[in-house]
Amino acid sequence: MKGILEKGEREMSSQIKVDCYAGYKGNERPEAFSLGKKKVKVTEILDQWYGPDHAYFKVSAEDANIYILRYSEAHDLWDVVFFKEGDYHGEISPGMEKDASS
Repeated sequence: MKGILEKGEREMSSQIKVDCYAGYKGNERPEAFSLGKKKVKVTEILDQWYGPDHAYFKVSAEDANIYILRYSEAHDLWDVVFFKEGDYHGEISPGMEKDASS
């Protein structure tokens, strides 16, 4: 997949903490997630699909970036597996302040 990535896109695999809407099926969809010390709200679920062992969610976030989040129900673990940089030029909302170590 690295050969088809465009500028501002990158593959990654990083476990994250996700706040979900929990309906009758449990963790049905992500509503926000933490990247380091930064909490990012999901503004829209762009796509959703299922693999043999994971559920995938392509989401846009309030930081204007696109992420693909992967959920393993068997292990109750979330990962970010893809990131595409957006072009956000607005104000940073509370809870989205940059990590102090950056």
